[in-house]
Amino acid sequence: MFSTDEFHRMVGAGILAEDDRVELIEGEIVRISPIGSRHAACVDRLTALFTRRLGRRAIVRVQSPVVLGRRSEPQPDLAILKPRGDYYADKHPGASDVLLIVEVIESSGEFDRASKVPLYARAGILEVWLVDLPGEAIETYRQPTLRSYRAKVHVVRSRRVSPAAFPRMALRVSEIVA
Repeated sequence: MFSTDEFHRMVGAGILAEDDRVELIEGEIVRISPIGSRHAACVDRLTALFTRRLGRRAIVRVQSPVVLGRRSEPQPDLAILKPRGDYYADKHPGASDVLLIVEVIESSGEFDRASKVPLYARAGILEVWLVDLPGEAIETYRQPTLRSYRAKVHVVRSRRVSPAAFPRMALRVSEIVA
């Protein structure tokens, strides 16, 4: 079991490279699946949509660390963060800085549902979206508890979805999972 401090020291010592596809989940170093072209395109589409529609109301962070306690530092596909003038230059954002986490699923659905969603809930992340590319849908998770989320909604391709933090920003699922 590793702490976030030990994880960072491993990077500093060259044991892990900054571009290694790993994240720290509950004290374990977990290899992240390679990113396929459909996954990358979806992340790019989401980045463009959120950046254009949110402007300065939030920071859109792509595949970068979020610190969730002493033993977890996942790298979600997108983290929509509270705006800050320094763009979190002093330290990675924590759970209280996060407005929305988005994970894109192409082949990692089991791991994301079984490990990452409960981790985000325990950390108090207010909202998580799992963009299910094979299923062409988005699962939204809201109202975190210590074990999971009270509210889970499966939003199909023909519908719209809005982040709880920005309820007037409706996105068509079809434009996300295209």
